[in-house]
Amino acid sequence: MTSIQLPPGAPGARILGLGAYRPRRRVTNDELAQTMDTNDVWVQSRVGIAERRWASEDETLVEMSVAAGGKAIASSGLDAADIDLVLLATTSPPEAIPGLAPRVAHQIGIPRPGAFDINAGCAGWCYAVSAAADAIRAGSARNALVIGGERLTDYTNLDDRATAVIFADGAGAAVVGPSDVPRIGPVVWGSDGDLHEAIAVPPGEKGMSMAGQAVYRWATTKLTDTLVEAMRRAGVGPDDIDVFAPHQANLRIIELMAKRLKLPERTVIARDIVRSGNTSAASVPLALSALLESGEAKSGDLALLLGYGAGLTFAGQVVVLP
Repeated sequence: MTSIQLPPGAPGARILGLGAYRPRRRVTNDELAQTMDTNDVWVQSRVGIAERRWASEDETLVEMSVAAGGKAIASSGLDAADIDLVLLATTSPPEAIPGLAPRVAHQIGIPRPGAFDINAGCAGWCYAVSAAADAIRAGSARNALVIGGERLTDYTNLDDRATAVIFADGAGAAVVGPSDVPRIGPVVWGSDGDLHEAIAVPPGEKGMSMAGQAVYRWATTKLTDTLVEAMRRAGVGPDDIDVFAPHQANLRIIELMAKRLKLPERTVIARDIVRSGNTSAASVPLALSALLESGEAKSGDLALLLGYGAGLTFAGQVVVLP
């Protein structure tokens, strides 16, 4: 029997560069209070958000993803022609068909890459990073562009203060390439489909619904073990973690997770939600970009990542920052 030949893969994978795009418009809690029954104290005490970014009409999901992806490629030191796989994680495409990844790749100038969208809720970017790393190690791709992009305001009911104060827009991206030593740890991912209705856009509706208390309980009781297992599989412990960057869903969840993990005081904790709101699949790369741009995190830092959200899905991993 003739055997199938497989291409040689890389020993490991790493993040080569990051890029971000934040919409121009800042929307404060005081601005929202002018049109809905809310106030700054109420919002900050419950989710920790002081302001969020909402996209204007010209800031489409494609344009934001192209901007973030282009910055990530420039940061990586590669050319667009070096990319042969593009993954776009999003929960808010303007239409079901076609997927946006091929269009985004074309506008960036990437010639004929493998390209597809991923919808794993707010965990989508972490799912995509792991899929890209596995493709590189398997020899299916050389370099991958992984984008998390959202226009959640297209799916937000502004009459529902429980969700309207939370969701926001933006895009974050990373270039993932080969490495002689692993710099992206094994992913710990999974789903709890019995809670699939906790975050959803109900049939026939345009606005997102969310069972906030149920999601809060799930995140704070079930996902710490995911992070512990991600560290164990990567061969590191809490004392080794320089940066903790979970999905930016709720500041109380972020701080409770950090406390339960017993991270050292020196660990930098991403709190991008305060200024950016919940950007779903874009939140982790946006948070990482903000930390590197501010100097709070630096190249070579060991970061513990966690994405979680609609599905309910989750994915945790340890990476070295570019």
